[in-house]
Amino acid sequence: MFINLSSNKFLKILSLPIFLYLTFFEITIPSKEIKANNKLQPATEQDLYLYKGMGASYLCIASEAGIEFPQALGVATATYVQVVEGKHGGAVKELGDDKLEREKLFAGAEFQIVTTAIQYCPDSVPKEVTKKVEKILKENKK
Repeated sequence: MFINLSSNKFLKILSLPIFLYLTFFEITIPSKEIKANNKLQPATEQDLYLYKGMGASYLCIASEAGIEFPQALGVATATYVQVVEGKHGGAVKELGDDKLEREKLFAGAEFQIVTTAIQYCPDSVPKEVTKKVEKILKENKK
């Protein structure tokens, strides 16, 4: 036995039960509680290692694609900082739970990305930048 239902009739038949179900069981999008972790955790050493590796990778690829070094470094650094601010509230575990100033985050991110890029793709980093970084590293060893 085949029942011939038009799509309008079918919709009318199903709409009331669906409406009642959603109303009584509060299955609506606004009433859903977000289950994500609301407390931001400071960035660990492993997090920073990942972020600087991704930044250096982007810098190497962008330089090889013909994007000028300062522009590629700016994008990689800004992305690193946005992730640290968004995911970790701008805090780094080694430095405590306090949020770092944006300028410090940018300086640290830029230095980490450049030093990592020097290791993985030294030809993509301008010689004068490499010399500056090596000088800073030597001064910090003393």
